[in-house]
Amino acid sequence: MIRLAIAEDHQSLIDGLTLLLKYEEGIQIVGTANDGDALLQLVKRKEPNVVVTDIRMPKMDGIQATKIIKKEYPHIKVLAFTMFDQEEAIKQMIRAGASGYILKNTSLKEVLNAILVVAEGKIYVDPNINVDGINPQKKDNRKGILTKRQMEILALIAQGKTSREIADELFIGLHTVDTHRKNMIRILGLKGKGELLRYALDKKYKF
Repeated sequence: MIRLAIAEDHQSLIDGLTLLLKYEEGIQIVGTANDGDALLQLVKRKEPNVVVTDIRMPKMDGIQATKIIKKEYPHIKVLAFTMFDQEEAIKQMIRAGASGYILKNTSLKEVLNAILVVAEGKIYVDPNINVDGINPQKKDNRKGILTKRQMEILALIAQGKTSREIADELFIGLHTVDTHRKNMIRILGLKGKGELLRYALDKKYKF
């Protein structure tokens, strides 16, 4: 039995998925959530086998929620259900631990197929997405690649946070944040703090 949790900030989409799946043999919907925080609480209470989550959600986005779920419950499979088909969005969800990625304009029948695939421990990528060069098992060795910590800092820069706010949130020193900023500017071939902010905003999905 697949114990399924659904996280989506549009209730109409939750209702549509629920209508599709509630009579499906072998699938039990254990709960739904409209934001990332509620999803984490749902997962803690119900411990589903599979989570279907949007990327763009209030309070906490699907990427951060997926990271936490996979850290605390590594056996749970996560399927991203989103409108974003950008390569960077897909890569970040894969890095976070998602087992699948499906677009919202896909047929409900294909959504069901995706759920079944990831429940079996396999990888599913929407057939309408160009996956050239995207391999979740392969490390990206190109120049300009950032460390995990630098990616975390970059995401916070994109949220408009100051170095002090970033240091407080990540429990690291202010000097450490400033050093990471300088290193990122060098690694990415940028010319200053302004370009780093623009780069960060460019990499952040237009939610």
